[in-house]
Amino acid sequence: MNLILVKEGSPEERDFLDLPLRLYRHEKNWIRPLDTDLLEVFRPASNKMFRSGECIRWVLKDQTGLCIGRVAAFFDKRLWKEGKPKVGGLGFFECIDNQEAADKLFTACENWLKEKGLDGVDGSINFGDRDKHWGLLTDGFDREPNYGMPWTFPYYLRLFESFGFQAFYYQHTYNRSVHRPLRDKVLEKYERVKQDDNYRFLHYEPSENERFVKAFTDIYNQAWSKHSGVAAMQEAHVRALFKKLKPVMDKRLLWFGFYGDRPISFFLMLPELNQVFKHVNGKLDLIGKLKFIWYRYVRRSSKMFGVVFGVIPDFQGKGLEGAMVVACKKTVLGAGYLEIEMNWIGDFNPKMIHLLETLDADLVKRHTTYRLYFDRTFPFEREKSI
Repeated sequence: MNLILVKEGSPEERDFLDLPLRLYRHEKNWIRPLDTDLLEVFRPASNKMFRSGECIRWVLKDQTGLCIGRVAAFFDKRLWKEGKPKVGGLGFFECIDNQEAADKLFTACENWLKEKGLDGVDGSINFGDRDKHWGLLTDGFDREPNYGMPWTFPYYLRLFESFGFQAFYYQHTYNRSVHRPLRDKVLEKYERVKQDDNYRFLHYEPSENERFVKAFTDIYNQAWSKHSGVAAMQEAHVRALFKKLKPVMDKRLLWFGFYGDRPISFFLMLPELNQVFKHVNGKLDLIGKLKFIWYRYVRRSSKMFGVVFGVIPDFQGKGLEGAMVVACKKTVLGAGYLEIEMNWIGDFNPKMIHLLETLDADLVKRHTTYRLYFDRTFPFEREKSI
């Protein structure tokens, strides 16, 4: 087996993109990611992580020259915490069911990260934000993945664990019918919050983009950036994110909570884009764009997916989560959506899990994020609850 470094624009980069097409060709629930989404991860011009980190890629070929595996290794110095092990990432792992091949890919990542002075690695994760390319599918193989979320083979779990990786945390996906009635307890919380006239719940308006950019940045950095592995966001990044989402967003699905003029919470959803992208075969060329327009605006998605939910610390425990759901429900009901799936609910977030159980959402998928310390005697601990 031959391990080959992947360079931008090289034949190996084409192998990197095309390998999953061969591996998953008989899997009806796998949906091909957009080539452009993957390539942007590895371009410094489009990925801010390169400002404070590095990334390298390999493909693995057998003796006939056939590509049988791929992987990327990377790190972002901003995510390191004082007094904690320096942990990098391993991602975009795809491989035939062969432990020797997998070990060769894992070892390449471990050796490169060791040379860079790191102590461990998480995988399979993204060289970027957590909302995409994160975790190995563990349960829910009978369902299609939501946009950005991996559908991976069950045997990948064995390949990782046999090398020494241990489960660091699990990411849950919950599903709920839009028409399922809400519990009285949730409605009571909404009525209690509504009695204070300072509370307001508004959906995004493009004409007030700057207001919502500032609100998102403020809420996110208070509610999320203190957590392990999550970096703070700058307004410029959020502005660019909103601009990128503009062609696919439905403003009725992006909700913000305010207390007076103070932004305190958000609940951001999008139309489930894989219901569109599964028809374009990873390509947004002319034909792909025409298909996108047809399935996005004519056929339309019947499913939403939750991107991120946050409440600033000062307002947690006041029932705002349920209140926001009630506030946006009437608007969502009138928009033609039938169900919502809420992605990326870490098992270290018991409050969010409790909320979703209160909303009678069903656990339908689970992904695993693994961790490996290069010193195999270093004490391993699961991600701490928040």
